[in-house]
Amino acid sequence: MKNLIKTIKEIWAVDELRKRILYTLALILVYRIGSYIVLPGIDADRLSSAAGSDNSILNLINMFAGGAFSRASIMALGIMPYISASIVMQLLGMAVPTFQRLQREGESGRKKINQYTRVLTIAICLFQAPSYIGAYVPSEALINDTFLWWFQATAILTAGTMFVTWLGERITDRGIGNGISLIITIGIIAGLPGAFFQELGAKIYDGGLVILLVELVILLLVILITILLVQGTRRIPVHTAKRVIGRGSKQALAGGQRSYIPLKINQAGVMPIIFAQALMFLPSLIFQKSSFGATFSNIQ
Repeated sequence: MKNLIKTIKEIWAVDELRKRILYTLALILVYRIGSYIVLPGIDADRLSSAAGSDNSILNLINMFAGGAFSRASIMALGIMPYISASIVMQLLGMAVPTFQRLQREGESGRKKINQYTRVLTIAICLFQAPSYIGAYVPSEALINDTFLWWFQATAILTAGTMFVTWLGERITDRGIGNGISLIITIGIIAGLPGAFFQELGAKIYDGGLVILLVELVILLLVILITILLVQGTRRIPVHTAKRVIGRGSKQALAGGQRSYIPLKINQAGVMPIIFAQALMFLPSLIFQKSSFGATFSNIQ
């Protein structure tokens, strides 16, 4: 504990690092505040009373969005459309020669790919936003169910996703760590305190404290194993052959050293899970409750 406190003090003493930490925390606070702002034209009370979907996919999306999905927030779509666009761009980079050439152009090619990714993100949002409202938000929660309101809500949800993407990029440039991954992490852990106290209250009421302790031990073991997999490396030995350097009497043997190439056990990390969840986002909204076309036919 003393070493931890000492390390925190040393980190806080560095002016540049302190500014980056405060900047990151400020942008995270903006993101969390935005996740509680309900879309204009939606009755929050009726929405909460009609909520309670048992769809595991929607619950998973809501977890990644930090609860903004279930609250019909202006940031309800979260960062997932951007991740979906990134997946598409990566697939195009493997199949389309034009994007393969951009990947080989270095920094300039990366900037162009990022621009295409943002444009594709907007296109995905324009489809996902009305699908989300039609599939998740009940009709009784809509105060003004008109075409103009749907257009406005779609624009706001699209802008919300682009703003979250901008926050992630700013954290990456001027904050600490990868901004997109950090926003996803914050969305996931935002619901942990409430879930823990809810589980604690249920176990105390039912008299299952022993089961709760077992669950906590299992949770710690899972976290430990996850850390070991992420941090674990396989050291590939590399042998350097000896060689003669110099001339005449100054000749000497050099080399013959032994080193290692650290090969990570888990190269991809958690991104395959996030990618799979992003790919499941579209079908879950299309086939949930009502179709996209039926929704707009009811409006007319």
